[in-house]
Amino acid sequence: MRRERRLKDLISVGPAMLRDFEMLGIRSVEDLAKQDAKKMYGKLEKLTGQHQDICVLDTFEAAVAQARNPRLAAEKCEWWWWSRRRKRAEGKNLSGGGGNAN
Repeated sequence: MRRERRLKDLISVGPAMLRDFEMLGIRSVEDLAKQDAKKMYGKLEKLTGQHQDICVLDTFEAAVAQARNPRLAAEKCEWWWWSRRRKRAEGKNLSGGGGNAN
């Protein structure tokens, strides 16, 4: 029998992200799978009245992707994979390697 996946089981999701999900009304992996990461990011900024670090968007992307695909490739479960992807799409230089390239 397969155990139901929980939000806290997702890679790249820690206590702060769990609080963000709670604030956004996301209570389960099933709820998360129905979400759009960019809309979540915008809604979180509105709810908090504060600009959120762009890495929050990258973490939302990683979490939503995992929620939709339990067999997602390991590297795509990490927020930094989505950060690199976003930066490439924005045309930013990613030389220097590492997970925190800015």
